[in-house]
Amino acid sequence: MKINGDIQYLWRAVDEQGEVVGSYVTKTRDKKAALRFIKRALKSHGSPAEITTDGLCSNRAAMTELGNAEKQEVRRWANNRVENSPLPFR
Repeated sequence: MKINGDIQYLWRAVDEQGEVVGSYVTKTRDKKAALRFIKRALKSHGSPAEITTDGLCSNRAAMTELGNAEKQEVRRWANNRVENSPLPFR
């Protein structure tokens, strides 16, 4: 997404009903940004049984550093709930 002409990346956490529980905007899409977002989401909403992410390598690196690599789900169409969440970001 673009904010004031600069490309920014939107990180979004969605629960099993499709409700947005957390959002985070960064300039980069690297391990540091993924780690910060995942820590923030886990701190505010607890540790779920599984965490579905896209195939980005920085997500895997952040999950491994937190010790949650076995909870990560990466498969085709698994993150449709996040991609199609109905609430716009403002």
